[in-house]
Amino acid sequence: MNFRTHYLIMSLKYLLVILFFPSMIFAQTLDSYQRKEFVLNGDTLKYRIHFPENYDAKKKYPVITYLHGSGERGSDNETPITIGGQFFISKPNNAYDYITIFPQCPANQSWRHLVENPDSTKHAEFDISFTKQAERPSVLVKSLLDQLQKDKVADPSQMYIGGSSMGGFGTFDMVERYPNYFAAAFPICGGGDVAKAGEFANKVSVWIFHGAEDNVVYPERSRVYYKKLKELGAD
Repeated sequence: MNFRTHYLIMSLKYLLVILFFPSMIFAQTLDSYQRKEFVLNGDTLKYRIHFPENYDAKKKYPVITYLHGSGERGSDNETPITIGGQFFISKPNNAYDYITIFPQCPANQSWRHLVENPDSTKHAEFDISFTKQAERPSVLVKSLLDQLQKDKVADPSQMYIGGSSMGGFGTFDMVERYPNYFAAAFPICGGGDVAKAGEFANKVSVWIFHGAEDNVVYPERSRVYYKKLKELGAD
């Protein structure tokens, strides 16, 4: 059973643990995420990184990158891990050896090019058409992951990415842009350019999450992407 399958099963088990044994889930604190900075051509990406408890510098590890939503943007290198950070280090998740990265997008920037419709009232309406040039924060994230591979820290065959809201849009952008790079993705309450689905449909396993009553990001964005991926035979 590969890491991808292990992780999907692990997530379902985690939900049961939260419901029935809440006192068991907190194995580590958020302080276990190390504070780091990645600098490229004068630009700095702040991020938090968590290594497995028995980390071995001679091994390569699966890497999970989580892209936060718009509310966690800034430069404190703190708020990104407040939503989702505990999930990856809690029982039973920490029984699996993987590295987790929470990059922070600077204020007034985005993981994906988004142009908001000022006339939208209930849901956030955006033009999310794929653009040739990636947003600078996402370029830095990809470069950081490349560097971890060059340093023989990350396993190139087990790169995973996900995120919520703005991070969900960013997740779709990443797999649309780099269809041969990630093994799996889990966009939450996001959306993407459906016309690009064919680029990664049978290369990247995608697990889409979106609440039907989401009153911020229109759920139909996830539904149409899911429908298109299934039409293309994606898993």
